[in-house]
Amino acid sequence: MNTRALDLPDDGRTPPASGLLEIVQRGLRAQPKRLPSWLFYDAQGSALFERICDQPEYYLTRCEIALMQAHAASIADQLGPDVRLVEYGSGSATKTRQLLEHMVSPVSYVPVEISPGPLQQSVRRLGERFPQLPVQPLCADFTRPLRLPIPPRAPRRTVVYFPGSTIGNFAAREAVTLLRKMRGEMGENGGILIGVDLKKDTALIEAAYNDAAGVTAAFTLNMLARLNRELGSDFDLGGFGHRAHYNALAGRIETSLVSQRAQKARIGRTSVAFGEGEAIRVEISCKYSPEDFAALAAKAGLEVLRVWLDPQRMFSVQYLARAGSAGH
Repeated sequence: MNTRALDLPDDGRTPPASGLLEIVQRGLRAQPKRLPSWLFYDAQGSALFERICDQPEYYLTRCEIALMQAHAASIADQLGPDVRLVEYGSGSATKTRQLLEHMVSPVSYVPVEISPGPLQQSVRRLGERFPQLPVQPLCADFTRPLRLPIPPRAPRRTVVYFPGSTIGNFAAREAVTLLRKMRGEMGENGGILIGVDLKKDTALIEAAYNDAAGVTAAFTLNMLARLNRELGSDFDLGGFGHRAHYNALAGRIETSLVSQRAQKARIGRTSVAFGEGEAIRVEISCKYSPEDFAALAAKAGLEVLRVWLDPQRMFSVQYLARAGSAGH
């Protein structure tokens, strides 16, 4: 789904670096109010997100899987043999399996995932499907500096894989910072394979974040239910509504919780007032034209070498290398 100025990177799933109460109080004191989108992903939120991916309006997952079905062999050919594949936010690693089917003698697969449960599950499933593949899981926050495990043999290149559209959850400055970090971790001859959602008809984009069944609305409101449970807050869930609007000028979906009336909520020992119609920004989802994303990559010292599109040309997977590098 996958940042606001809360003094910590926000990839949509990053847990707090400091106390939850402090982060929430600081965000709700800000103008405009904001909360980090990693708050979505408690057990209930993660289950709701799985349901979002199955909604007919949510094109992103379907388009990326269709893209991988159509182009995984071509992508694997671009990466070449003897690759160490490092995946950021590996989750269930569904799309990774499609890629690994076609890769020639991969050196190792390094899934980087903050949640131990999903990490263990994906390692087990991949171990069953690819018993010869060395898997080196890393339970870590990929927005922080990583110490990658030593590979079992020298790779021809390291490729950082960042599927989904999570790069879109970062504002431009934070996205450049993350791309620059990937550039360091992939090394001189490495590459980045990244999912990028594309600009398209506004109605199509907005429908994906406002499904008719109301699953996304329940997902957004679950953030307040989590704060009530974990912080003892007293948000009235019926007093807030979900809003996801495409800001065409900024090229992004902006998702907010909107107060339906003048009200107050208790956060720790403080009380926060909300005006009628006042919004709490909880997520952004940037959409790019190919030219937009190439310009963003260039700011991180990267260039786009290949772009693959799904059959409906709604989503892209792009391969980046160091600007001006040879050997790709």
